Amino acid sequence: MRFGPGRLVVLCGLVPTIVVALLSLFRPALLANWRSGTYDTILRATPARPTSGDITIVDIDDRSLSSVGQWPWRRDVVGKLVSRLRDLGAATVALDIVFAEPDRFGGTGTPPDESLADTLRAGRVVLGYAMTFGPEAEGDGCKLQPISLAVVRRDDSPEEPFFQATGAVCNLPVLAEATQNSGFLNAAPDPDGLLRRIPLLMQRDGEILPSFALMSYVAVTGVRDISLHVHNVDSTSLVLGDRRIPLDGKANLLLRYRGPKRTFPYVSAADVLNGTVRADRIKDKIVLVGTTALGTREVVSTPLDTLFAGVEVQATVADNIIQQDALQRPEYAVALETQLVVGLGIIATLIVRRLGLAWGAAGSAAALWLVWFGSVRLMSNNGIYLSPLLPTLGLISSMAAMTVARFSSERKRADKAGEEKATSQRLMVQSLLSLTEVRDAETGKHSRRTQEYTRLLGGALANHPNFRDYLTPDRIELLASLAPLHDIGKVGVPDQILHKPGPLTPEEFSEMKKHPGYGRDVILHAEQHANVHDDVILTLAKDIVYTHHEKWNGSGYPEGLQGRTIPIPGRILAIVDVYDASTTRTLYRTPLSHDDAVAFIVKGRGSHFDPDVVDAFVQVSPGFKNLKAES
Repeated sequence: MRFGPGRLVVLCGLVPTIVVALLSLFRPALLANWRSGTYDTILRATPARPTSGDITIVDIDDRSLSSVGQWPWRRDVVGKLVSRLRDLGAATVALDIVFAEPDRFGGTGTPPDESLADTLRAGRVVLGYAMTFGPEAEGDGCKLQPISLAVVRRDDSPEEPFFQATGAVCNLPVLAEATQNSGFLNAAPDPDGLLRRIPLLMQRDGEILPSFALMSYVAVTGVRDISLHVHNVDSTSLVLGDRRIPLDGKANLLLRYRGPKRTFPYVSAADVLNGTVRADRIKDKIVLVGTTALGTREVVSTPLDTLFAGVEVQATVADNIIQQDALQRPEYAVALETQLVVGLGIIATLIVRRLGLAWGAAGSAAALWLVWFGSVRLMSNNGIYLSPLLPTLGLISSMAAMTVARFSSERKRADKAGEEKATSQRLMVQSLLSLTEVRDAETGKHSRRTQEYTRLLGGALANHPNFRDYLTPDRIELLASLAPLHDIGKVGVPDQILHKPGPLTPEEFSEMKKHPGYGRDVILHAEQHANVHDDVILTLAKDIVYTHHEKWNGSGYPEGLQGRTIPIPGRILAIVDVYDASTTRTLYRTPLSHDDAVAFIVKGRGSHFDPDVVDAFVQVSPGFKNLKAES
């Protein structure tokens, strides 16, 4: 089936659109890095929101280690830190530390672990632990606090909307039993190493466990009405009383970072222990205690910062819950992005079909700007992330395909026009040549032979430094095709002179010398009537017709040009014309042999002919002899 240019453009616009729409629906893994990069770009372009002011990080920093001693501290020192924070009015103290091994410090009196446990029993403390996912760890003895959670599903899918853990790295039993509030600290980055989301819920042995940050919020608010609503395989939401927190299909929270590292207020643990911290920095806050001292800190890479402290990740999660502004991929995201791909592709195709590529490109650029700007605004104002990646890929691939199709069609059209032009040129040359044959059959034959001679001599000169730039393969072929026109001016010479069976008188020869001018005038008149200006082919034809009788020493006609002022076509045709004329029988002259003609031309080197052209002629003269024999 053959398609016209218009239908081909439409086809090339719609096929990429359909392909990208399928990619949007099925989300192949090969686009994962592009999807992540697009998300990061939109996130960085979105203005960061300020923190709620309800969270403070107590930092076990280098100054704290200098004041108290190396890490880990004695558990009773940690207990003292917790007590001080409670006394300062902390709403809850969340320890981003796992006490998995007994205290290494001994001594008399109450064991340090028991001392810390006593502090924990006073309440308002959250402990952290880490979930594991390797082979099942039987009998790990961990005391974990599951959360009471109702799961509301829209369908009967058996797949659980949680990650399934097999074990845990937990706190000492004496510490775990001393508090009713604990949560997992897991925060796994994406395959490219950047942390964009964090799970709020996990499941182990049928029990649903809360994250550390979620439990910190629950411990402060005392909320008990908690449920997870499963929308589809990609979207869920966690309901905490009157709050709805959007999550993905595995109960992950898409983090809305407040900025680069140390965006949250930090207080040195040394100032808390020394009693120099202001109470207003702690009172009624969720206080997260973590370590950032060199050698003890845990850092992750985020889209906004490559060295983001783990404790600040937990602070970000808690703040997202408090302000209810976590980012989300709505359940309709894939459908809407796919519709955008199809809609923009169809619109771009119609614009290109009706108005052309320029309007299509302008419209596509405007559409892409709106898509990206809209994505940033949606994230900034509503916390909704709709990816502009696939609509962009769809529109760009569609425009690229249509551009290739349009230029291919134009190229074919141009090639056809070129072929028609070449045909017209051949017809013009043939018509003019036929005109000379009507006046003189031998002149017509002479003109045809010069075509092959010119092609052979031009090819020999093509590698010469003085001719290389001018004698390209295309120009040699054009020069050869036009060579037969060199004597068309003879149609203006009277018959009694043109057919005279003997030498011409000076007056007759003077009349004969006018034929280059007659030939040039024929072409000039044709240009004027056709309103053609600066045509390469006609310019070359005029050089051939008007200058092939000029001589290197300036004694030629009609202008008496000298040396390199003679156009290259005239210098080449001068030898071609003389060789053919001298080796052809006339009414009043016997022809020269090939060798005599070559000798005659060599004798004219530097006087009649361009020396470089003569040298090239000598090189290919055997070819001239063969062509002459075949004619």
